[in-house]
Amino acid sequence: MRNLILLLGDQLDPAISSLAGADPARDRILMVEAEEEGRYVPHHPQKIVFILSAMRHCAEGLRGRGFNVDYIKLDDPANSGSLDGELARARSRLQPERILLTEPGEWRLLDRFRQRQADWPELTLLPDERFFCSAEWFANWAAGRKQLRMEFFYREMRRRSGLLMTPEGQPEGGSWNFDQDNRKALPAGHPVPAQPHFPMDAITCEVAALVAARFADHYGQLEGFDYPVTHADAEALWQRFRQQGLARFGDYQDAMAVDQRWLFHARIAAALNIGLLDPRRVCLDVQADWQAGLIPLNAAEGFIRQILGWREYVRGIYWLLMPEYAERNAFGNQRDLPAFYWTGKTRMRCMQQAIGQTLEHAYAHHIQRLMVTGNFALLAGIEPKQICDWYLAVYMDAFDWVELPNTLGMVMHADGGYLGSKPYCSSGQYIKRMSDYCGGCSYKVSEQTGARACPFNALYWHFVMRHREQLGSNPRMAMVYRNLQRMPEAKQQALWQWGEHLLERLDAGEML
Repeated sequence: MRNLILLLGDQLDPAISSLAGADPARDRILMVEAEEEGRYVPHHPQKIVFILSAMRHCAEGLRGRGFNVDYIKLDDPANSGSLDGELARARSRLQPERILLTEPGEWRLLDRFRQRQADWPELTLLPDERFFCSAEWFANWAAGRKQLRMEFFYREMRRRSGLLMTPEGQPEGGSWNFDQDNRKALPAGHPVPAQPHFPMDAITCEVAALVAARFADHYGQLEGFDYPVTHADAEALWQRFRQQGLARFGDYQDAMAVDQRWLFHARIAAALNIGLLDPRRVCLDVQADWQAGLIPLNAAEGFIRQILGWREYVRGIYWLLMPEYAERNAFGNQRDLPAFYWTGKTRMRCMQQAIGQTLEHAYAHHIQRLMVTGNFALLAGIEPKQICDWYLAVYMDAFDWVELPNTLGMVMHADGGYLGSKPYCSSGQYIKRMSDYCGGCSYKVSEQTGARACPFNALYWHFVMRHREQLGSNPRMAMVYRNLQRMPEAKQQALWQWGEHLLERLDAGEML
């Protein structure tokens, strides 16, 4: 045979570089369900079902195109449990002229296969061309810059792609972003789009039973799985969002509401990340909807910025700085992740909501992750690796290249400000402003110290005080430190002491 093509579980795009020019008559495809990939962090059971079911559906589609697909299932008695172990078995059995693999999206796998190339000269690693920006282009853009800023990267990507640009090379609407229009809380009683449902077919049911048996020790609910696992279903989800959610995405992208999991979010990140949808075409669809007058500019720009801006930016940083980046811990945080992150058992209603829906659906939108679960982890001084591993484990769309920079850099500011110019942290007042979580909470967001006080309040000022030396000269923190300076000494001491009390309770394993 000519080529053996190893197709990974997040490479299900039919246009992936490893399949370019593939000949069904002379090439063979290898797909592997590897136990190791489900366990290097305790991935949410629904995430494992999503990837394995999508892989099996993809294999059926490839066979329908005439390809020979060697598909190694998780419960195959001969399965070695690792990707490279199964590739070694296939190599020995088939003796291909070449082995083709699109570069994996995680450093640990790319490093492993690069090491294999020393022993397997026929192994060829191909670039992943599904992104707007290559790692090489990003590295050239970043060269010589002491700090990187997404806003300037995003502007360059707009120019390169032509998205939302005038013929004269200016941003449509005269502004690069309309973020000031995209910070609305959801009014009480405001209707939200109904979500499409994707009943489990026979393949998904078989996978779910296997995952229930093999990963019973993992956190997260398996029942209620409701995600698209085929290109057709992912497309249906996307078209439904275009029709019902996109127009209000800009206004309410940062909003949070009790028992409202999806709001005006697309839920397509997981499908994008494994290749069920094409990010370029998605952005072109959004631009077309704006040009047709179907959606306002703030919605179009806000959505495109998430994909063309943040998604590409964090990937660029990941490949620029790994593997050293994963070890950064600018604040020296050492506190263990509280147990309630795995159970949702806490008296803080905002954390109940964000963690509860995460365990139930493997999903929370970006503000729930950044300003609720992430904010608490930052204020409490959680060790970055522990919270990074948690995000990687529990979210359907979490893959190392996108999760690690977002969590370590944006959530935890553990890279010292390389990715973002300031820590994204707040007291309970931000959560009150952007949600209805505070109503009915066991704590009072209006109180700062004492048994009834919202823990976010004292922990916020404790964080500000304990990191004054590192953050006091940050221009974007200047107002915060001016407010602290104006605060009476007695109040500062009370906040510090109550913050210490809360942290001591965390260290003792208590639930807040």
